[in-house]
Amino acid sequence: MLRDTLKTLLSAWGPSGGEHGVADTIKELLGGHVDSMRTDVMGNLIVEKYGTDDNAKRIMISAHMDQIGLVVTSVEKEGYLRVHNVGGIGMKASEYRRVVFENGVEGVLVSQPVQQGEAKLKDMFIDIGAQDREEALSMVQLGDVAVYAPEIFSLGKHRVSAPGMDDRCACALLVELLLYAEDQKNTIVGVFSTQEEVGLRGAKVAAYALEPDLGIGLDVTAWGDTPETKLPDIKLGAGPAVKIMDSSMIATPMVRDALFDAAEAAGVAVQREVLPFGGTDGAAIQHARGGIPSGTLSIPCRYVHSACETIDMRDMEGALKVLLQFVNIV
Repeated sequence: MLRDTLKTLLSAWGPSGGEHGVADTIKELLGGHVDSMRTDVMGNLIVEKYGTDDNAKRIMISAHMDQIGLVVTSVEKEGYLRVHNVGGIGMKASEYRRVVFENGVEGVLVSQPVQQGEAKLKDMFIDIGAQDREEALSMVQLGDVAVYAPEIFSLGKHRVSAPGMDDRCACALLVELLLYAEDQKNTIVGVFSTQEEVGLRGAKVAAYALEPDLGIGLDVTAWGDTPETKLPDIKLGAGPAVKIMDSSMIATPMVRDALFDAAEAAGVAVQREVLPFGGTDGAAIQHARGGIPSGTLSIPCRYVHSACETIDMRDMEGALKVLLQFVNIV
């Protein structure tokens, strides 16, 4: 069930560069349901489900496993951890948040008082309850990464909030596609990518090596349906979004239009996404080698890069229907 798969993946620890726990969870979910599975040098988990057509296209569909985090850069004599961002950490979304390291050590992310102006990331520290530097270093090491603690909860009947929704919701979508697709026309090359939050790095390497016939990035997109936030023109519960463009790519018209055709065939309402910022694995695929026709299917998400990223399960269910059609019509 899509919601159960989502919750399972949201519970996994996996910042940029440390996605192995997410990959292991996906391997368990997909074991025995796909034709091949391997991990490349970047840590990308690459899964294939072969198509039945003699001239089957190889469609790379990529969803990134990593989430934003905070890496320990130094430890003060009092035991407080100084940190630097791994990906797009925002100050307003982070203060007094519960965080957790891979070894289970928990802490509180705090901003110290500043004399002038607003606090910046350099003014933040993590309190893990250590009495001094020696005790702190017995609990964590320099280079260890913390993420927002995985607190998953429902908002009303259809909506789910959690840190890491970007992009575990798309990972869940890709897992379900690989489970549900049977005797599809084209070969699905599912890439659960690494290090997207720090520069689309995993998908870039995978796309170059795989050289697919076309590509789809699966990711979240921003919202425009809360007070005083009206752009982009995207609403939760109004359907998944077909990307027209963002700051990293203009979707290949053939792929973009095929997504619209798939939505029509599936009877799913979709939104048109025009995002004046951001980037996804779709761009990494499109820019690989001499260029690969690519697009992006997005899940509307409120409060992106916070500890309460929020999606609507109806958008997820619609996206799955679109993808099941897409792998048969292109």
